[in-house]
Order: sequence, then structure tokens, then C-alpha cells
Amino acid sequence: MDEREKLRKFRELDDAFARALKEMEAPSNEPAADPQQNFEQRLRLLMSEFRQSDADVVALLRTLIELERIA
Repeated sequence: MDEREKLRKFRELDDAFARALKEMEAPSNEPAADPQQNFEQRLRLLMSEFRQSDADVVALLRTLIELERIA
């Protein structure tokens, strides 16, 4: 995978991660739904889909924090 493809995948993962965070903050239609569990399930699904390891996601989160994209 070349650098452009890696950057595109990173942006897609970043967007998907941001959507998952917003959905976690939004009120759920299911009263019994656990937002944290739902988030973790979505995150694992995204990690699998984009073939990202735990270390890759940690690096992504650190980068987002450093860039002040998330707190």
C-alpha cells in the first residue's frame, strides 16, 4: 500500500471513528443499550474492516489528541 492509500485509509478511519463517537453521545433509541459497549463493538468492527491493530488505534488516538481534534 502506497502512502496516498495509507493516508486515504487513515482519513476514512478517522471519519468513521468520529461518527462512532457522535453516535455514542447521541441518545439511543434503545433504552437498554449500553453506549460504551456499542462504541467498543463498532470500534472493533472498524479496526477489523480497516485491518488496524490495537497499536495502530492507539497511535491514531495520540495523533488526534496532539492535533487537538479530540480531548
